[in-house]
Amino acid sequence: MPTLQEQMFEIAYNLWWTWHTEFVDIMHDLDEELWRRENHNAVAFLKKLDPRRIEERAGEMAIESRVIYAYHRLQEYLDPRHGWGRIHAGPLMVRPVAYFSAEFGLHESMPFYSGGLGVLAGDHLKAASDLGLPMVGVGLFYNQGYFRQRIDKSGWQQEEYEDCDPNMLALELVREKNGQPLVIKIETPTGPLMANVFLVKVGRSKLVLLDPTLEENVAADRALAGHLERLYGGDQRVRIRQELLLGVGGLRALQAMGIQPGVLHLNEGHCAFAVLEATRQLMESHGLPFELALKEVASRTVFTTHTPVEAGHDRFPLELMEESLGKLRQQLGISQQQLMALGRVHPQDNNEPFCMTVLALKASQYANGVSAIHGAVSRRMWHQLWPERREHEVPIGHITNGVHAESWLSPIMRRLYERHLGRDWLLRIRRPEVWQAIHRVDDGELWETHRYLKGRLIDFVRRRMLMQGKIRGEDEAEIRLRAGLLNADALTIGFARRFALYKRAWLLLEDENWLIRLLCSSERPVQIIFAGKAHPRDDRGKEIIRRIFQLSRDPRYLGRVVLIEDYDINVARHLVQGVDLWLNTPRRPLEACGTSGQKVVLNGGLNCSTLDGWWAEAYDGFNGFAIGDGSLHVDPDVQDKREAKALRQVLEKQVVPTFYNRDSSGLPRTWIAMMKHALASMAWRYNASRMVVDYAELCYLPACGANTSRLPDETDLDLTTIVRWLRNQD
Repeated sequence: MPTLQEQMFEIAYNLWWTWHTEFVDIMHDLDEELWRRENHNAVAFLKKLDPRRIEERAGEMAIESRVIYAYHRLQEYLDPRHGWGRIHAGPLMVRPVAYFSAEFGLHESMPFYSGGLGVLAGDHLKAASDLGLPMVGVGLFYNQGYFRQRIDKSGWQQEEYEDCDPNMLALELVREKNGQPLVIKIETPTGPLMANVFLVKVGRSKLVLLDPTLEENVAADRALAGHLERLYGGDQRVRIRQELLLGVGGLRALQAMGIQPGVLHLNEGHCAFAVLEATRQLMESHGLPFELALKEVASRTVFTTHTPVEAGHDRFPLELMEESLGKLRQQLGISQQQLMALGRVHPQDNNEPFCMTVLALKASQYANGVSAIHGAVSRRMWHQLWPERREHEVPIGHITNGVHAESWLSPIMRRLYERHLGRDWLLRIRRPEVWQAIHRVDDGELWETHRYLKGRLIDFVRRRMLMQGKIRGEDEAEIRLRAGLLNADALTIGFARRFALYKRAWLLLEDENWLIRLLCSSERPVQIIFAGKAHPRDDRGKEIIRRIFQLSRDPRYLGRVVLIEDYDINVARHLVQGVDLWLNTPRRPLEACGTSGQKVVLNGGLNCSTLDGWWAEAYDGFNGFAIGDGSLHVDPDVQDKREAKALRQVLEKQVVPTFYNRDSSGLPRTWIAMMKHALASMAWRYNASRMVVDYAELCYLPACGANTSRLPDETDLDLTTIVRWLRNQD
């Protein structure tokens, strides 16, 4: 039997603990201040915790028995004999799904994510683990992660970078049998690109991260593992080398570790070079010609696109392609023209650059957007790849994103569900009938649970205001005054996301006279909590942040507008668990999905959003609030003005009156009825368990040949199509 400390470290090195609160509670009880200071990093916490502290607290907090309980729960969870996958996805037990993504948002202590794409990837891995569906994630190790956001005295965003110490993170260096670190090598015309490999345990899932900070690499390649935003804002050479390492290096890492994936899942076009490496490996092992090998790889490849605008898809010129992929191209036995044709909409157009999304679409049998609207947008965007087909026949479907319930659900709401939905409700989360029991929950119990969570959010915001104000050198008494004005009884609206222009955070701020009337009513007060980062190169996004910061300092808005710095998973978790209303104002149809509102639903909050992404298919008139009617004007400025007016009307005429309409016992009965209906109508649909099962049944199992029945349809990608793309040079 491992010692108590060994058990604690074994738990800490498996991120299973991040969605099982018993271990989190142990860390918190051992040393609350250290736990917060280490940003809830269990490995760093245990390495810095004085062992005598464990002994001191063991008796009074029953630490030993709680650790033993958590340890045995982990062992039971890891038992491969249990889970949906054991029954329904047997072939994947031998050849798992390899899930490629440029970022993974697993927990605030693992800073390898920048936003929604990474958080989705993290939730995907966790849900696969819960289901017992074999999956290995493949990504990059960023030694500075994403930037830490600081707001200076003028309200301008400043970026800070901190080096990650791998020894203080929940990851292990992968080694050869001789004990030496595993090194992956990619030959390129300008010299080799090499990387070490880290392994992260995510419950039953695994995550492989490639780290190019080897001395053998040239300085430019070592810097590929710098801060994550270089993937989105760095120069083209940086991006193509990162994507070469992710796709080609990632697949080689799996091969070196003895993992032979049965399915390749590409989460965005960044990963598309993986299909070329898979083709090379198949040609080498089976002696197939390039065209047949690529067809075979395509038959077991799934591609998920997230980008609804043309400019968001990576494109590279011939010179960069040859500089990084020239050696691989030669191994594939194809010409420069043939390689470029794979990434062109018009293969014969020598002026067209190589597009990663085009490669992914051409080399995958299964392609999807992440909501119904986004699927339609993607079919329209890429219709030129299939000019002989009508738009609705373009082989891009949709699987709407969902969120990993346990990662975002507050413990108190989980206990409420256990009481009323049954202790095994998580195993049945995808069943609509399970959630009908929510209507039988006493209104008072649900409302008091929500009030507790809102109070917890207010406490968190006050702590953050004090900490961040001190860093700016503000007067502590003044900070405490502002923080004390937050009101746990006021309607609390949350707005937290990237400050990209299409998210339109400014929509609420257009009419300041109206905003003052809305927020500062003595009888029906409203407070708004903002959080989010702007890309370091996005000055217009930073201007929006500065405007919100200045409003939060305006005496007229004190206690009514708050800006929380350094938005991350921890901040998001507190917000989605405690707000009354989640506000989302993207310009349709630019929100591919937008899962933050789904997290709010699980915690009993309501959504108010434009009809885009997931909300367009979820809203039914009583499970939240809609901004506008989903119609579009050809002029974006007109559209913005219309929806700004619609937002003001829905808040003033619907949201505020419904929230403050109380009965004699002080309960907002209609609001509570909407909370219940939101859970009953959406919680079973918009969770990651449903999402991963959809991928398994619609993509993974057909891709690995595990279906007992299937009929062809017009969307099947055939060899003739692939050959035409390759040979259409005239």
